[in-house]
Amino acid sequence: MKQTYKKIPMPVRYVINTLLFVAFLIVGLSLIQSGVITKYYTKVLMLIGINIILTVSLNIATGYLGQLPLGHAGFMAVGAYTAAIFMTRSGLDASVSFPIGLVLGALMAGLVGVLIGIPALRLKGDYLAIITLGFGEIIRVVLLNIDSVLGFKLTYGAASLKGIPKETNFLNTFLCVGIACLLIHTMMKSRHGRAILSVRENEIAAESCGINLTYYKVLGFAASAVFAGLAGALYAGYLGILNPSSFGFMKSIEILVMVVLGGMGSMVGSVLSATVLTAVPELLRAFSEYRMILYSLLLITVMIFKPSGLMGQYDFSLSRMLEHVFNQKPAREKTNHKAGEKNG
Repeated sequence: MKQTYKKIPMPVRYVINTLLFVAFLIVGLSLIQSGVITKYYTKVLMLIGINIILTVSLNIATGYLGQLPLGHAGFMAVGAYTAAIFMTRSGLDASVSFPIGLVLGALMAGLVGVLIGIPALRLKGDYLAIITLGFGEIIRVVLLNIDSVLGFKLTYGAASLKGIPKETNFLNTFLCVGIACLLIHTMMKSRHGRAILSVRENEIAAESCGINLTYYKVLGFAASAVFAGLAGALYAGYLGILNPSSFGFMKSIEILVMVVLGGMGSMVGSVLSATVLTAVPELLRAFSEYRMILYSLLLITVMIFKPSGLMGQYDFSLSRMLEHVFNQKPAREKTNHKAGEKNG
């Protein structure tokens, strides 16, 4: 008799993942409120969450779309300053202005992503990397000097934008992480996501099948910018002060390193690498003289022995693991039954 493979229905999969995510939030909040996780490590956790959003967002453009943008910190800066200016000037209570600022920061970054993506994505490879690097630096320079052009204080340039309400906490950071990962996962499983992946695999074949290359390139690029803006808005509420120098070229490289280390095209790889590369420098503070050397050696070791990244293009699925476990049991029973018949 042929063994049927039992699959977990999609609604049940989402319920399982949601329950596990809620359990993670409850356990995390309990440990923080009880003092098991100190304020310092709570801030490290929040920074990990922000970097996870940045990494999975850049993974859309690099891993899924197959492009190489180097201006991701620019979109983060747009989201951060949009949210910060709104929170400091709206006159609303911080608890109200903060979630609105998150949405505005994400939308503004997405709009800038579309405006930059339309001309930039006509190029490929090194040329795309150079032009996006240029756009990222333009955004930083504009934030640094726009006050002198406008004639009034808006970003405060090199003097830094201060007085931003510190509303970012463990709960809203990881709620945003969950929402970002869910939306990206859902998008990539849709027909639009499959079209984006086809552009990565072979642009000529994709175009011959009727896929609009420009549309899907800009869509992927804009989606990447939206989530970078969301991370930037959280970052503004995390620091409480913003300076354009925080969003320079090296910030973009730092995010790209996280994507490459985790594996381009792997969301779970991006989550793991963002967690490790954010936590390791903090954990190595006891070896302050050597911590950056150890950090660099870790990166070099991984790239030598696993050049495709920690996870390659693999994405972990709890549902698939549960399906495998459930379907192994009948198989073992069938094997034991056959063995009993042979012995008999």
